[in-house]
Amino acid sequence: MTVPRMLIKGSHHTELYTSIPRTCLPIVYHPDYNITFMGLEKLHPFDAGKWGKVIHFLKEEHFITDGNIVEAREATEEDLLVVHTKRYLNRLKWSLVVATITEIPPLLFLPNFLVQRKVLRPLRTQTGGTIMAGKLAVDRGWAINVGGGFHHCSSDRGGGFCAFADITLAIKFLFERVEGISRATIIDLDAHQGNGHERDFLDDRRVFIMDVYNRYIYPGDGYAKRAIKRKVELDWGTEDSEYLQKVELHCEGALNEVQPDIIVYNAGTDILDGDPLGGLSISPQGIVNRDEIVFRAATRRGIPILMVTSGGYQKKTARIIADSILNLHRQGLIGAEALEGEGSSSLVTSMMCSSGSVGSTFTAV
Repeated sequence: MTVPRMLIKGSHHTELYTSIPRTCLPIVYHPDYNITFMGLEKLHPFDAGKWGKVIHFLKEEHFITDGNIVEAREATEEDLLVVHTKRYLNRLKWSLVVATITEIPPLLFLPNFLVQRKVLRPLRTQTGGTIMAGKLAVDRGWAINVGGGFHHCSSDRGGGFCAFADITLAIKFLFERVEGISRATIIDLDAHQGNGHERDFLDDRRVFIMDVYNRYIYPGDGYAKRAIKRKVELDWGTEDSEYLQKVELHCEGALNEVQPDIIVYNAGTDILDGDPLGGLSISPQGIVNRDEIVFRAATRRGIPILMVTSGGYQKKTARIIADSILNLHRQGLIGAEALEGEGSSSLVTSMMCSSGSVGSTFTAV
């Protein structure tokens, strides 16, 4: 693959596009992804430690180590202003606003400096991870941010546990900074409509959006639906056979209709049977098969793919995400080729991959 040239002219300085050695797998994570503070995170059905559990399972299977994955960096205010309005970012300095977006009401009683440190910093770090993974996907052909997928947040409003528009940011960064990246396709397979990125790209012909979601649940954003080029609305309790058939049909159709320079795949696991918010009935193996369908379609066409993990509200979703990543590796759709023949010690690799040089009504991610 020819590495695209960078276009920096007119762009702000960012630490998110620093060079990553090829000895690092394009899997992005940071322990700061996980939200833990006095048990408040348990007041939302989201498993706020899901991301660390995925990493734990991948380590147990000897697919990754602490030293060979990419350490995410926190997105700065300048990074966020590529998409977000200053007014919106200023509103996040009010604990009430953050409590409403994350649907954790007690946050409104906390000083905002604690809310920033314990809730928004993890979300900013996951957002930085998605932006980093976007460039890695272009460089390597694939990348996975173990977090991110905040698809209900747009430039000027958050909701459904989504405070930052990481999908929009990743695409805008690529458009502005990487030569040869001028068309993107978002394949959003979370159980909920991705109204955030849809609002952001409503009038942008460079971005093709395919969205497959339960038609009866949050957010039901009719205005945002106008941005969807391939809309697949599912009924309550949709099961594997119908679901996988529709995913494959429309994924192939979308990529045949417009061949993009990058695919952003929002791989929510809230489609799992029994999820309290998704309302669908997909099995764990169905999720593994779904991810394989999307990666296979991208690989067959030679299109770089960035995967983010998005929603999923059962304790077992972390295991399923890990199993899916392992299956993608077994199928040869993602690989550790970069780790072979480089001659670097594991200590040096570790340093390079993580160093500076390189009572409510809940909705959903």
